[in-house]
Amino acid sequence: MLFTIIIIVILALLFDFINGFHDTANAIATAVSTKALTPKVAVIYAAILNFFGAVIFDKVAKNIGNGIADPLKLSQSAGMQSIGMHIVMAALISAILWNLITWYFGIPSSSSHTLIGSMAGAVIAGAGMQAVNWGGFNKIVEVLVLSPFIAFAVGFLLMYVIKGIVFMLGNGSPSKFNRGFRTLQIFSAGAQAFSHGTNDAQKAMGIIVFALVIGGYETNTQFIPLWVKFAAALAMALGTSVGGWRIIKTIGRKIIKIEPMNGFTADLTATTVLQTASAFGMPLSTTHVITSAIIGTGTALRPKSINWGIVGKMVLTWVVTIPISTLIAFLIFHIFF
Repeated sequence: MLFTIIIIVILALLFDFINGFHDTANAIATAVSTKALTPKVAVIYAAILNFFGAVIFDKVAKNIGNGIADPLKLSQSAGMQSIGMHIVMAALISAILWNLITWYFGIPSSSSHTLIGSMAGAVIAGAGMQAVNWGGFNKIVEVLVLSPFIAFAVGFLLMYVIKGIVFMLGNGSPSKFNRGFRTLQIFSAGAQAFSHGTNDAQKAMGIIVFALVIGGYETNTQFIPLWVKFAAALAMALGTSVGGWRIIKTIGRKIIKIEPMNGFTADLTATTVLQTASAFGMPLSTTHVITSAIIGTGTALRPKSINWGIVGKMVLTWVVTIPISTLIAFLIFHIFF
């Protein structure tokens, strides 16, 4: 059992590492695109703040730990302990696979969506439909689905207000404020990287604790051991330091030409939405939040400048990620376990 736990921890940390370079763009794409930060500085900056955000917060990890299924029921049922371990392994392999596929093609998909879908598919495959905590699952999915719309609306309104103020002060020429907004982006990108750690790194922590409870090494999903926090935070930070340049290119250049004003506004929007969700322990897709914030600010500035074709492809990926991940995890469990 201990060997299986070690394998699960390694897989969870690998998922976190991939999540780090897969989602690096979330924190730094806007700052890099506007040249507020150089790519190397931005990546290191984001990695450090990702780490601290992941260590300090743990509410999302506690919610992930029992939001989709009850690990105590799996551990207490006759013959289910080993099956429970296989469920976690299948879910992590599925999530890692989908993250690598979307990263290779430069598609900013959601690590959160794929992990949630993979967990559901693996639980169904190993323990049946009745083992899924559908109330918790639906609540998590509802927040994941609503958050892009909220980020778009907040980004649009905030950009509309800032644009009005800047145009008034600049006599219709906002470009004279670019230098100031670039400076502000240094802080807004840092805040967003910290927020990314408070939410995204928590998911691997929750899965590790889920496995520890099934294996009998922990009794409560509401307690996150310090070593789990540190390991997940470090894996996320290391992944971030590698950088996800394919996705940075999509977010920072292909959706819309980001200027310092809307780059700062998008960062501020994403940070606000992510911090609010983390405070309530709700897992969000940082990919969806920042991308929707960028689209919202871009729409408020110049709707015609947005590459709606790229947006459409991204939205399609967002829609299919949970069902595809569910299917992949279901098949992996039946094929390998």
